Amino acid sequence: MPVRFIIIPGWRDSGPGHWQSLWAERLGGAVRVQQDDWVTPARNAWVASIARTILLQNEPVVVVAHSLGCIATAHLPADAVNRIQGALLVAPADPERRAILSDFAPVPYQKLPYRSVLVASSNDPYCPVRLAGAYARAWGSEFVRMQNAGHINIESGHGEWPLGVALLQSLAGDVSLSASSLDFSSTSSSFVPLETA
Repeated sequence: MPVRFIIIPGWRDSGPGHWQSLWAERLGGAVRVQQDDWVTPARNAWVASIARTILLQNEPVVVVAHSLGCIATAHLPADAVNRIQGALLVAPADPERRAILSDFAPVPYQKLPYRSVLVASSNDPYCPVRLAGAYARAWGSEFVRMQNAGHINIESGHGEWPLGVALLQSLAGDVSLSASSLDFSSTSSSFVPLETA
């Protein structure tokens, strides 16, 4: 059965050249979540928008979330959660580090009922890697730690991000992602995979 990729950007959206933006353009049938307010996010509004986007799909969903989008995904209600087949959770934010994001705290620490891969960086300015590891353990996510990858965004040099593409392929199951739309030919070796949390 085909899957629908749901791209969930974080605070202030993902701009041109960001891997989420590139994937949204190149993945056939990908749907990018839109928020009414990217600058002063309100948890209820963000979660409702994500849930609505998921529930509109006819296929099982694979979530592709970045930063605050990961935290919003953890807050999803059961009807949306039940439609998710897997999730790639990249560079989750720590909403307690910035007052403007505090509406997303406390972060849920329940196990996610679908397969998830959490990718974090050893020097992410928005979330210490130790906290990202705690999220992964609580959510039951496979944990991939990247060395000195910043916030895994365009500012830290992650545009095409082939490692992310390979991780996405692993979550898509039997779905074949076209090599012409995303390059699966090379993966980065600058990461340290850790045990399933």
